[in-house]
Amino acid sequence: MSAVAIAANDDGVSAATAGFAMVYQPIVRLQDHRVIAHEALMRPDDGSSPLQLLDRARTEGVLGELETRAVRGAAAGYDFAGGGLLLLNLSAHAILGGSTRPQQVLEALQAGGRDLRNYVVEITERDIVEDCQQLAHAIGYLRAAGVRIALDDFGNGHSNFELWHELSPEFVKIDRFLVHGLADSAGRLNILKALVQVADGFGTELIAEGVERIEDLRVLRDLGIPLVQGYLLGRPSATISRTVSDAVRATADDKIQVWPRDDRPSAFRRILAEHMLIEAPSIRDSATNHDAEVLFRQNPQLTAIPVVDRDDLPVGLINRRAFNEQMAMPFARELLGRKPCTTHMNASPVLCDVRRSVDEMSQILLGEDQRYLYDGFIITDNGRYRGVGTGEALVRRVTELRIDAARYANPLTQLPGNIPITEHVRRLVETGQGFVACYCDLNHFKPYNDQYGYFLGDRMIQLVASTLLRHADPRWDFVGHVGGDDFVMLMQSDDWALRCERVVGEFNAAALALFDPEDRARGVLEGEDRSGRYATFPLTTLTIGIVQVAAGERSGAEDIASSAARAKREAKRRGLSVHVLERQA
Repeated sequence: MSAVAIAANDDGVSAATAGFAMVYQPIVRLQDHRVIAHEALMRPDDGSSPLQLLDRARTEGVLGELETRAVRGAAAGYDFAGGGLLLLNLSAHAILGGSTRPQQVLEALQAGGRDLRNYVVEITERDIVEDCQQLAHAIGYLRAAGVRIALDDFGNGHSNFELWHELSPEFVKIDRFLVHGLADSAGRLNILKALVQVADGFGTELIAEGVERIEDLRVLRDLGIPLVQGYLLGRPSATISRTVSDAVRATADDKIQVWPRDDRPSAFRRILAEHMLIEAPSIRDSATNHDAEVLFRQNPQLTAIPVVDRDDLPVGLINRRAFNEQMAMPFARELLGRKPCTTHMNASPVLCDVRRSVDEMSQILLGEDQRYLYDGFIITDNGRYRGVGTGEALVRRVTELRIDAARYANPLTQLPGNIPITEHVRRLVETGQGFVACYCDLNHFKPYNDQYGYFLGDRMIQLVASTLLRHADPRWDFVGHVGGDDFVMLMQSDDWALRCERVVGEFNAAALALFDPEDRARGVLEGEDRSGRYATFPLTTLTIGIVQVAAGERSGAEDIASSAARAKREAKRRGLSVHVLERQA
């Protein structure tokens, strides 16, 4: 008796004979918003999910038969004349299940009587492919007949770069995990940027799956991803789709959407105290100084010894250098050797749980007690001793991460820095989008910073940042922080002039609260000018210099930045709050 005949589920229905219908979901080309293909999807008659039916078939040993039957059904019910290419899901098992399996797949496709160049076989991620070269060899039979190949669900499951490299698929489908929420996730954005470069190198077309939000669709368009699929474009249906929604077609005339901020916080979050842990012996609080001396001698690499109680809860740290200095004094071993080791310990050591991030640990560097620099710190797990970390390693790692992060986001305001600013200008110019570049700078900020100090100076810079963000449209207006009191806005909002006027008015009014009542009443600050002579200075205000970049203009990012800076200088020279620079054609 065959496996199909004896393999039945609890209801007495074999997965190989279970009923199902095929539905079709459109795939849209973003360049012209045309439906160029459909993916065939299985819908079981009993209302269960397709994955449940496929899992049953795998358990019963009939997965290949079920998938081949689905291929026949999909081809039979598809309108090739109006629907474009037909994408069919097949597992590696369905292709590698036996010596004749590729031929069986071809026979199922040929049963539809269509040119096999109309088919794209999606290699699904349900199987772990142990031998990619064997799968590539089997797929060669399909390719020889004209069938094209797609790698499904890339970015999730078992799809990986080895498969991409070995199979050289014509299409790679980006998993919904990387697509949904793309407009709000710098991490997803960075991954997709890299995938676009990889696809260009392989000559592969990308298909973004799971598109449900117009914001994500705009970013996919701006990234240059050619094909998209998802509920926003069309839901699976028994009939094919020939058109897409008006909302999707409208994106062709959209402005360039501002990408999510890349302030590089992820590295801080993902490096934990546990990753800096050094396994080191501890000493019980009941031990003597002699015991501590022996332990230091046995472990010459230790800069400090953690002291714990009977429950392994840390109570202190004994610093090697300070301890050795005490024990080196005349008669110290005789007088102190039998005394408790706690007499020479730091009873307030820095404690970090293993799950504490480096970002949180960086606050240690700001504390008044700097003994962690030579004592190190104790790492615990739910309060109990696990190991130690060194102050040197913490300072070095935090410094490296902050230097790297500062290239992408200003540490004070967390606004995008020079690299993202340049990248956004390049995006606007390359897509031919018209925009305005605004250079924002504080007037008479140095006298304020000198008189009121850096803390309040930082408060004023943060006030600039928050005011700019409040009046910028987050979809179309990019706000960046060059450094110090210099900011940039790259605006596509039609009412950009009104927004800039409001920024200046609101900031100038709010900044008065950062001055003492006496200075506000006088309307000036008293201090020294750059040559050291007594002088008075007006209260700090904001100036914005603006340059308009016409649609299709091919100026470089540096030229645009220089023009905006020149507009700012001209505004200050004329005593204007907002000034638009007239540029020569």
